[in-house]
Amino acid sequence: MSIRPVRALAVLTLASAAVAGGTLPAVLASPSTTGGVHADASPVLPGAGAADGQLTPMAPGALAGPDVLGGMESDLTAAAARRTVADLRTAMRGEAFAHASYQLFSLQAARENLPRTAELFADTSREELGDHFAKQAALVALVGGGEANLRRVLNDQDRMIEDYLVFADEARRDGDNPAAELFAEIARNKEAHRKAVVAALKAVAEGKDVDVPALPAVRHEAVVAGLPQVTSPHTLLRLHAALHDEAHSHAALLLFAEHAKNHGHPKLAAMLNGLAEVEFNDHFARLARMAGLVGTTEDNLRAAVGGERYESKVVYPAFAERARAAGESRAAEVFAEAAADETKHAAAFEKALSNRG
Repeated sequence: MSIRPVRALAVLTLASAAVAGGTLPAVLASPSTTGGVHADASPVLPGAGAADGQLTPMAPGALAGPDVLGGMESDLTAAAARRTVADLRTAMRGEAFAHASYQLFSLQAARENLPRTAELFADTSREELGDHFAKQAALVALVGGGEANLRRVLNDQDRMIEDYLVFADEARRDGDNPAAELFAEIARNKEAHRKAVVAALKAVAEGKDVDVPALPAVRHEAVVAGLPQVTSPHTLLRLHAALHDEAHSHAALLLFAEHAKNHGHPKLAAMLNGLAEVEFNDHFARLARMAGLVGTTEDNLRAAVGGERYESKVVYPAFAERARAAGESRAAEVFAEAAADETKHAAAFEKALSNRG
């Protein structure tokens, strides 16, 4: 059986709705329901005209958004607070995924000699990460001290290893052996990452900076327009769940690296940036190619318009309303700002559709 490509964007996991036939979009579910796996988990932006598909690190401080959010209001009920945090974490996964996807779309537009569209995707990618993700991460206090950040990385790696091994078994049963091999290979890479993080955690606990451990060589994978390389809708759904995980992990790692650099741990920062590079340039890229995430620039623009419209009209207004009803005015403000931004993004992508170049 063949399946159509699914261009999943932003917080809407289109694979779950279009492939699995689900009635509840993943964006409106709690993060743990997205793709049927655990939730929670880093960033490098495309160089101008990077025809080779390689990405360059963001400028220092690019993720340092204003700390306008603080902690949760003290009068929130426990249930309301949990709902607001769940919405924030769902939004973070979506913003990280849009950031990573738009990087690939930017490179595809450059291949098609559409420089203005390539720049539009790259600029929007930066905003999704440096503004939306950073503010939402501040609200949930994603970044802590050095040890806390490393423990979060360790937990993320452990969770993804467990999930990917399950995904590999499922893909084999579904007859998608190349996808099974990819899931298993990424799980092995993460085992090596885990050892590096454990060594870093020990050094930080002893008050030392961290010598950069040897990491797997980074594969800079070019992702060109193409169809999914799997036959099972279930495998495709798992690929999109993994793409969201890798994108979120990539974004979080960049925040942790920036924190380490700002607190006098340049070697630790280098290690975390190295892990982030692998997550995007290797893992996300290869999963994206397997999933057929990238289409022609026209396809990508149409997908972007749909994703941005859905966020601006459905997702973020619902999140803002819930936060406002819970008494969390600052979270509601962040959601409302994101909705306004996504409206502008949709309009810009629509304009690019009618005047590509």
